[in-house]
Amino acid sequence: MTAEAKITLAPDAVICTEAILTGTVTIGAGTVVHPAAEIRATNGPIVMAENNNVEELAVIENLNPDGETMFIGRDNVFEVSSMVQAARIGNNNVFGVRCFVGPQTTVTNGCSVGVKCRATMKEVLPENVVIYGETQTRRTASEPPLIQSGQLEYLRKVLPSFHYLAKRTS
Repeated sequence: MTAEAKITLAPDAVICTEAILTGTVTIGAGTVVHPAAEIRATNGPIVMAENNNVEELAVIENLNPDGETMFIGRDNVFEVSSMVQAARIGNNNVFGVRCFVGPQTTVTNGCSVGVKCRATMKEVLPENVVIYGETQTRRTASEPPLIQSGQLEYLRKVLPSFHYLAKRTS
């Protein structure tokens, strides 16, 4: 974590000190931020709700114009090396390994952006949309992705045994 950051952490959030948080960032209850993950409030604040999982090398960056806040809902998974700059993110989404979501895209609820897939247009992704494959195929899933509460519970127990954690501020 950087010294100039204005970071607010929920009491039961698990944030490894090797994570990089810059700018004005609020992390909700039960959220886990792994080592080497980056949360960059570049153009405005980032407010992340509860029970999100931000894995190693994932980058979440607010590039919204005019200092608008980037709101991130609950129960989202940002997998290893994903790069997410979405204007706004709803609940229960999965951002796959090495995917990219650009700053003009709004992600609603229950969406999955697959491994190495991209969403870069100015658009609102409909609920439960899945982007997958080399051709960036899109379809609507009949159900949202499963919430990974078991994985989060495990990480909350194990990470403190192997990493230093950031001090809570709320």
